[in-house]
Amino acid sequence: MKPGLRIYLIAGTPSLASQMEIRLQSKGHQVFTLEGFCNLIGFAYNDPPDLFILDISAGDEVTFSIIRELKRDSYFSVVPIIGLMSESMARSFDWTETPLDDFIFLPVSYPELFTRIDLSVQRIRRVFDNNALTRLPGNTSIQHAVERVIGKPMAICHVDINHFKPYNDVYGFSHGDEVLRMLARIIFNSVKESGGGFTGHIGGDDFVFIVPIERAEQVSQEIIRNFTAIIADLFGEQEKTCGYYIGYNRRGQKEQIPLLGLAIGIVHGNNPNIRHYGKVAEVAAELKAFAKKSESSCYVVDKRTSPARTAKVEE
Repeated sequence: MKPGLRIYLIAGTPSLASQMEIRLQSKGHQVFTLEGFCNLIGFAYNDPPDLFILDISAGDEVTFSIIRELKRDSYFSVVPIIGLMSESMARSFDWTETPLDDFIFLPVSYPELFTRIDLSVQRIRRVFDNNALTRLPGNTSIQHAVERVIGKPMAICHVDINHFKPYNDVYGFSHGDEVLRMLARIIFNSVKESGGGFTGHIGGDDFVFIVPIERAEQVSQEIIRNFTAIIADLFGEQEKTCGYYIGYNRRGQKEQIPLLGLAIGIVHGNNPNIRHYGKVAEVAAELKAFAKKSESSCYVVDKRTSPARTAKVEE
C-alpha cells in the first residue's frame, strides 16, 4: 500500500470539510483542516505538507495572492495545489495569475478527486526530477530504476565525458550544453533502438543507461561510434588532425587538451556483491576512472563478474 500524503485542506463549509476529511483519510492520507487562508502560510512553513487542497470558489484576491506566494517559494513550488471551484468560475479563470496544479469542480466527485491527487503528485515529481537541459529522468528516477534491477541480469552503465570541463572553459557553456544535449539523444536513441531500456541524466556530464547484460556492450559501442562521429564537427581541421586543442589545466597552465571522448563503466546488476544503490555508484566510479586512463573512448566491464576487460571501439 502506498504511503498516504500529508494534506492541508481548506473547504468552503464545515460539512464539506468533514466529508472530505473522512474520504481522504479512508485512502490513508493525513488531513490537516484549516478554517481559512489567513494562517495557511505560517502552518505550511512550520509543518510542510505534501499537497494543498484549497477551496477558491469565493474568488477573492487574498486567496489568489496566497497561492501565488506559495508557488513563488522554491520549496513550495514543488508541492501540488488542487483548487476547488465552480464550473462557471473555471471558464474565466486566469491560470497564469493563479498557478494551480489542478482543479476539481464543486460539488466534489471523490473518484475524480483521488485520480487528480495521484496525477498531480506524479506530474510534479516527474517535472522536477527530469534534467532541465536534456529532459531525461534525474537522480530520484535513476535510483529507483537501479534499485529495480539489482539482483537481475541487467547492466547498469555509467557514461562520462572525458575532458569536458576544459572544453567548457575554452569553447563556452553554450557549446558544452550542446554536447550534453547531443549525448543525451545519442544514448536515448541507442538504448531504444537496441530493444529498449532506461536512460537517465545524473547531472553535468554524467549519464546512466540500463539494458539487459547481453546488450550492454553493443549499446556502448553504438553510443561511442555516434558520439565520435558527431563530436568531430565541433572541432576545426587543425584540432582534428592534431587530436588536441590548447587549453588550461587546473593550475592555469597552458597544455594540450585531447578532444572529447567517452568513458563507460558497465556494472552487472546480478553481481552478488552488489546489494544496494550506493554500491552500484561506487563500482561504476571505479570502472569509469579506469576507462578514463585510455587515450580514446572506451567502455570497461565490471571485472567482478567477468574477465577484466577494457574495450575500445573501432572508429
